[in-house]
Amino acid sequence: MKYIGAHVSASGGVENAPVNAYEIGAKAFALFTKNQRQWFSKPLTKDNITNFKENCEKYEYKSKHILPHDSYLINLGHPVKENLEKSRSAFLDEMQRCEQLGLILLNFHPGSHLKQVSEEECLKTIAESINITLDKTNGVTAVIENTAGQGTNLGYKFEHLRYIIDRVEDKSRVGVCIDTCHTFTSGYDLKTEEGYKKTFEEFKNIVGFQYLRGMHLNDSKKELGTRVDRHHSIGIGFIGEGLFKRLMNDPRFDDIPLILETPDDSLWAEEIKMLYGMVEG
Repeated sequence: MKYIGAHVSASGGVENAPVNAYEIGAKAFALFTKNQRQWFSKPLTKDNITNFKENCEKYEYKSKHILPHDSYLINLGHPVKENLEKSRSAFLDEMQRCEQLGLILLNFHPGSHLKQVSEEECLKTIAESINITLDKTNGVTAVIENTAGQGTNLGYKFEHLRYIIDRVEDKSRVGVCIDTCHTFTSGYDLKTEEGYKKTFEEFKNIVGFQYLRGMHLNDSKKELGTRVDRHHSIGIGFIGEGLFKRLMNDPRFDDIPLILETPDDSLWAEEIKMLYGMVEG
């Protein structure tokens, strides 16, 4: 079964996210547990935590179908020690918030080398950052999102994801989130049926579906291999509807959160309904 949702607002408190998800007909959702453009935020209150859990129970959202995203400021591969420590502290705070809320996944962009160190050194630093954080937390899986490869961002090749995973000590607490727009613009042809088969065969062989914990379903405003991260609404970008029809009928993507991050949130309810309508049989 497919669990489709969107990255909904948690404005006014994290407890509002499950309510907002329910209102658009979502069976899964993503959220920020704090302001994503600030390093640190006020701690979650007891009421925040209690009401979040109660609302998840009320609307029947399981933690494995909720995919929180960390702050965009964090760079776990930062080449400057002071900035790396700041990122690691913020990432730990994000993981601890997930622990408090009873969530078992935390999605994050791996990191950037900023043209100051090699790709390999940056990837090693990212893995070390994950290990440090997992040692200080319990029960939350670090979910690495593939990137478009814009600027100096790493994670745009499946080999990057594998390199990090290989260096994470607790393999039971590391996973991957595949973003369809990022995958396409980083150079994997998801548009054609042949490209779809080839891409996910590569993913299976290099990373492994056992590590797949979620997906971001986005069309793309940019063409294949442009290495530019610009999401578009489903079916009207350069990828088109074919990919999403294939995904919706592929059992390899059952029982994980499939999250819309498309730019027009007024279309989310419609897009969710459209995606479910693509299921055959």
